[in-house]
Amino acid sequence: MAVASDATADGTVDVTADRPADVELIPVLDLAGLTAGDPDAVPILGRELEAALMEVGFFFVTNHGVPWKLVTDVYDTARELHALPPERLEQAKMDREHGGYLGYGGGTSYASEIAGDVRTPNLNAAFFVHRGGYRLDNRWPDLPGFRSVVDRYMDSVTALARRLLPVLAASLDLPHRYFEPHFDHPSCTLRLSHYPVVDYGENDWGLAPHTDSTIITLLPANDVPGLEIRPAGHDWITPPALPESFLINSGDMLKRWTNHRFRSTAHRARNRSDVDRYAIPFFFGTRDDAVIEALPTCVGPDDPPRHQRITYGDYQRWFLDRNYARVTGQTASEVAS
Repeated sequence: MAVASDATADGTVDVTADRPADVELIPVLDLAGLTAGDPDAVPILGRELEAALMEVGFFFVTNHGVPWKLVTDVYDTARELHALPPERLEQAKMDREHGGYLGYGGGTSYASEIAGDVRTPNLNAAFFVHRGGYRLDNRWPDLPGFRSVVDRYMDSVTALARRLLPVLAASLDLPHRYFEPHFDHPSCTLRLSHYPVVDYGENDWGLAPHTDSTIITLLPANDVPGLEIRPAGHDWITPPALPESFLINSGDMLKRWTNHRFRSTAHRARNRSDVDRYAIPFFFGTRDDAVIEALPTCVGPDDPPRHQRITYGDYQRWFLDRNYARVTGQTASEVAS
């Protein structure tokens, strides 16, 4: 696994921190021009994205083109889903080849080197919906309207992620269409997470400190806080609230692809509120067989490739096997080293 550039701490420092971030720390990219199809928006946003991913690893986007009513519909659907009786949820269980339900405490952050010395199950339940990649299909819950809402949302957020590809290319001094062949059949996952009100122990987490395994993660604004991030040079901070925005972070595979030029920043979650918290992160990656190796603009005589080439799918299988071994029944290999 690619080690996060700020992964030297054990991930458990200052567990009581709950202070707002400096609003200026996390950049805000206004996508109005990009959404409207203005070609001049791409190079401008590319420079903004480059700074965001080199310095912070997180950024907000506004005027993103995703209808906010659709976002709130998915949040409502997540609440309905997790309120179903256990026997109905168990009929749609996740396994290695199918998306579906992961029960409370079903995952442990073994793939992350920053989760601390004591690894305990993450205190959340989740429902995973996959598109593309190596999974065969999803197991759908017995919940009227669920699949329709999820499909429409995944269509909309996938379109947003695709709109960002020319910006990503511009940020790396590559031709604007450079990434298109890698994302013609993207690997996408929507996770509908439920964080109940919990009395956390010292080593308990809603989601332990970790970095994401994918290219980028898109997380819509949430009325119930709980996310904390740790940009390089900072302690854990709470991102500011920015209504109707998406908070986006780069993951391990983008860090690997850019030869560590872009960050994969640590983050974690605890529900400190007195109401249940729901989160709906969307993970966006390349086609399953895309070969990830250091990009040509990210290597040089004094900066050789830091990792061996690997397919995107092989890395994701390794990550899944590590974090959800109890579910997949697999043993992780060393393929991602």
